[in-house]
Formats: sequence, structure tokens, C-alpha cells
Amino acid sequence: MKVAIGSDHAGYDAKEEVLKKLSDEGHDVVDFGTYSHESVDYPDIAHAVAEAVASGECERGILLCGTGIGMSIAANKVRGVRAALCHDDFTAKMAREHNDANILAVGSRTTAMHTIMRMVDIFLSTEFAGGRHADRVSKIEKA
Repeated sequence: MKVAIGSDHAGYDAKEEVLKKLSDEGHDVVDFGTYSHESVDYPDIAHAVAEAVASGECERGILLCGTGIGMSIAANKVRGVRAALCHDDFTAKMAREHNDANILAVGSRTTAMHTIMRMVDIFLSTEFAGGRHADRVSKIEKA
């Protein structure tokens, strides 16, 4: 799967671990930065990842910052993006299954690394359930 990934300085270490994991698993990963612990403006990175997903360049996206909140807000400004801030296995599964989320947003300061790794696996492997959920997602897209 082609996956866009990005983080701010707070999510940098977690991004690097997720990037390595995905690459090792054979995913085609596009890294939109940041590339160090130096302070950056997270909306710039969130928008770059969101544009890559919305355009179809990448199938899914992963965004990491301190809480995941800012990244999810910024990414959701891009039409066609459904970025979900997830905290555990259940929210990652429901984001995909019920909401057809195409970007996973995670807080590296609020979520343990082993949980982040499990959420990434779940997010990338869970299919959208469709059915009544498709009607709801369609209403989101029209808003």
C-alpha cells in the first residue's frame, strides 16, 4: 500500500519508527517530514499529507504530533480527507470500518509506541464496512 506519513517535531521519533516498520513490511511510504526535532508548523505537514491522500497519490495517510489534535484538524480542511484522531485499537478499527477514514492521526505524547504500532496495523488492514455507513460518509462529503 502507498502510505503518506508526516509529523511535527513532537511526533518525529514516533514517525521514524512507524516509517521503518511500514518500509520493512513492504509498503511504499512517502515521508512528508519533518526530518528532525527542530520546531515546525504542523499544518504545513498535515496539508501535504492530506493533499497526497485526497489526490490519490497515496491510499492512506498517517500523521503524528504531540496530541494528534492539530494534525487532524488541519488535515480535515482538505476536501476528500477523513482524518481520524485515534487513541486505541477500537478507535482505529471504527475509524476505518464505520467512517472510511483515510488518514490516521495519533498523539505521540499521549499514546504508547506499542499502541501506535498496533493502531497502524489495524488502520491499514481494516476495510470499510459500507452499507449504512456509506450513506453517512456521503453526507460528510457533501458538508
